[in-house]
Amino acid sequence: PLIPMIHPGLPPERQIVVGICAMTKKSKSKPMTQILERLCKFEYITVVIMGEDIILNEPVENWPPCDCLISFHSKGFPLDKAVAYAKLCKPFLINDLDMQYYIQDRREVYRILQEEGIDLPRYAVLNRDPDRPEECNLVEGEDHVEVNGAVFPKPFVEKPVSAEDHNVYIYYPTSAGGGSQRLFRKIGSRSSVYSPESSVRKTGSYIYEEFMPTDGTDVKVYTVGPDYAHAEARKSPALDGKVERDSEGKEIRYPVMLTAMEKLVARKVCVAFKQTVCGFDLLRANGHSFVCDVNGFSFVKNSMKYYDDCAKILGNIIMRELAPQFHIPWSIPTEAEDIPIVPTTSGTMMELRCVIAVIRHGDRTPKQKMKMEVKHPRFFELFEKYDGYKTGKLKLKKPEQLQEVLDIARQLVVELGTHSDCEIEERKSKLEQLKSVLEMYGHFSGINRKVQLTYLPHGHPKAASEDEAWCLRVRAAVLPIKTSGDASMINNSCLIFASNIRRAGLINNVTYQYSPDGATGVAFPCS
Repeated sequence: PLIPMIHPGLPPERQIVVGICAMTKKSKSKPMTQILERLCKFEYITVVIMGEDIILNEPVENWPPCDCLISFHSKGFPLDKAVAYAKLCKPFLINDLDMQYYIQDRREVYRILQEEGIDLPRYAVLNRDPDRPEECNLVEGEDHVEVNGAVFPKPFVEKPVSAEDHNVYIYYPTSAGGGSQRLFRKIGSRSSVYSPESSVRKTGSYIYEEFMPTDGTDVKVYTVGPDYAHAEARKSPALDGKVERDSEGKEIRYPVMLTAMEKLVARKVCVAFKQTVCGFDLLRANGHSFVCDVNGFSFVKNSMKYYDDCAKILGNIIMRELAPQFHIPWSIPTEAEDIPIVPTTSGTMMELRCVIAVIRHGDRTPKQKMKMEVKHPRFFELFEKYDGYKTGKLKLKKPEQLQEVLDIARQLVVELGTHSDCEIEERKSKLEQLKSVLEMYGHFSGINRKVQLTYLPHGHPKAASEDEAWCLRVRAAVLPIKTSGDASMINNSCLIFASNIRRAGLINNVTYQYSPDGATGVAFPCS
């Protein structure tokens, strides 16, 4: 009747007995077995599984005592007896038992979610209760229903108020062919079937809610305490009713990263329903996440990482709560995380936990920046006009300021047009480049263009072998200009840059590369 799971080589100290009270199908399932095996590795924890025969047929006074109880409702489970046992023995409860009555009623689930400020689909309750006829006001139209004054156009969802009843219907408008999709617990490879019936059910109590347009997947979230949530996505049963299965016949699940808001929702659900281990369903639609169901105690399937995490968290919760009572010398371990190793056909190797990619779209050229030294008095007049001497730096972003810089560049290009001196040509090419950048797009915007002036009273530093006295007599400013990038401007800039390199005799073999998508550049050998 009792199935103890005792870790070999237990020390003689007082053990914390963790009782597992659930139907055999649940207590002997693979996830539960995997987690309990790991939980037994806590040296002060002993796990005892209560047999189904004891749970169903023995009075609670004959149930074995325990210090901590993991118990949860499923089909056929005597929840009343489990509640009575908890009152009798007063164990530490991992999942509150009284709240499990509420989880069995979708009306109560939605009420609690609403009280906690958790987003859920717009809904109305139709109670067919003879004692409360005012709560049963249903008006059905061709493409809508009105429930107690709330109108739900098709498509809408009809859910039985009992959470144990999984016969959920989705009704379609006549523009989509009418009829309904009837969901049910998975049977073989199917989880729903289409029906031509367009009328809602006329017996029983139901919740009617608006249909949430998702991307064809449901997100299943599994908490272990308020600070841990594992999430997976599965193909929605409302699509075509066919269950996606892998080569081993298991339903295919996809890993999901929860947003910060969804993690907060997971915490709220765990705390509001007082269920340390708790599963619930999320619908992601229209940029928001909505909770549509709370299932209570449920485990992730086929995830060794989850089994490790779940057992570690549960063990720490139990020890933190009960170790002081039993004077057990224990503190939460802070050891480094074990490297995840998984067996493969060719030996063992590290388990891949995630892939992180940084991706940028390719239809935009990167920000460009050019820098030039200017010595003409007009630039210094501009520098003085906007109080640049106060800090030695000046940033120009306003349209009228950029227009002044462009006017100076245009005037200087014209004045230098008659000279043939190499040094003047070098300056002219820079000014032409400055002019072409400022003329780009036909208007100025500080978002994609700005000019900065930095005052250098002694000019650029020169090498020690050069005439230092000449350097002190030169008054110069460095003018960088930045832009978000444009293919034609970059092409022009690259050509000018390449010609400058050739003229300076630095490198002869300069390659100019251009592609229609704006990926342009200058390449040269590194020898």
